[in-house]
Amino acid sequence: MRFLGIGDSCDLGALYLRLLAEGHEVKVHVGNPLCHDTLAGLVERTDDWKRELGWVREPGENGIILFENVAEKRGVLQDELRRDGFNVVGGSAFGDRLENDRGYAQDVLRDLGLSICPVKTFQNRTDAIDYLRRNPGRYVVKFNEAYETFVGQLPRGEDVVAFLTGLPVQGEDESFIVMEFVEGVEMGVGAYFNGERFLTPSCLDWEHKRFFPGDLGELTGEMGTIVTYDRTARFHALTLGRMEGLLRQNGYCGYINLNTIVNEHGIWPLEFTCRFGYPGYAILDPLQVTPWSALFRALVTRSGSSFVTRPGFAAGIVMSTPPFPYQRPDVNVPVGMPVIFDPTLTPADQRNIHYGEVGLRNGQLVTSGAYGWTLVATGTGSTIVEAQQRANLLASRITIPKQK
Repeated sequence: MRFLGIGDSCDLGALYLRLLAEGHEVKVHVGNPLCHDTLAGLVERTDDWKRELGWVREPGENGIILFENVAEKRGVLQDELRRDGFNVVGGSAFGDRLENDRGYAQDVLRDLGLSICPVKTFQNRTDAIDYLRRNPGRYVVKFNEAYETFVGQLPRGEDVVAFLTGLPVQGEDESFIVMEFVEGVEMGVGAYFNGERFLTPSCLDWEHKRFFPGDLGELTGEMGTIVTYDRTARFHALTLGRMEGLLRQNGYCGYINLNTIVNEHGIWPLEFTCRFGYPGYAILDPLQVTPWSALFRALVTRSGSSFVTRPGFAAGIVMSTPPFPYQRPDVNVPVGMPVIFDPTLTPADQRNIHYGEVGLRNGQLVTSGAYGWTLVATGTGSTIVEAQQRANLLASRITIPKQK
């Protein structure tokens, strides 16, 4: 099979390497110049993905385009390519709007009968601050089409006001939501959608987003996650499963995740991820028996309703390096530091190492990219504790010298 990856920062690097190991052809376009060294020497690159359309169309249903992210109206482009007869896995224009327009997503979920947190959308910070001062309380702020998020801690919202006052402007037409804080357990539900229906099983996940253990430190994209495919059907039916008709109507094809808060009062949906989440897809990999290529082929051909998974849990640990949790050039740090593995690692150990921002330099694996998402170490087990212990043990056998 042939796969053409399109993205900005080569987020699906570990997946591309899996496809190559299965014997398939892979070409990748990386849009961000700061990320051009990611997977250098490991995966064939193309500077012009449009030039490769004939190459990926030639094998028919065995040629697939993989989209990594929702930036720059990528969903609209995916819809156009599908209309032109290409096999595309990623999302859709509808998916882009669900992820990037958070207020709209909440309206969609409310109309489907889900309980949503009280939320307001703002295009003006002054209006938002006036609202917060008139309605003191604990709030969460999330920017549309950006990753800036702040979870307030103070009961009258003074910290949220301070955040909005001090944060640099997030683009010319910034918009954001202010959502009432809901106490509970944060968990997500995700599944693959083939354009008509969800493939079973879906997964459940519990993310750790704070920089430090103990739920301390600033919010990051994600530091690690627990995932499982076991006993997921009921939660899926109550939440993400209700999206099936809308996803079908809007031509969605790919992975989609809905993050929620669960407490004694019910399930409170927070936000969608309408793409392959990183590092989520890499942490799911050890639990998926069906090869990635077969899964993607089933999605674009709508030839199956399920795929094979392993029981139990997988735990993933993001092994990061500077500038994480920031990015270059905001923090001027070097890349190219060597990544060193314990020489006694077994093939099973190596399969639980998922490359992120790394590349080859003179035969040595080194750090690369813009964010410091260097790699992910995973472990599996029949219990969460067992999976976590195996992931920690594997991570301890990987050394990445870091400069101050």
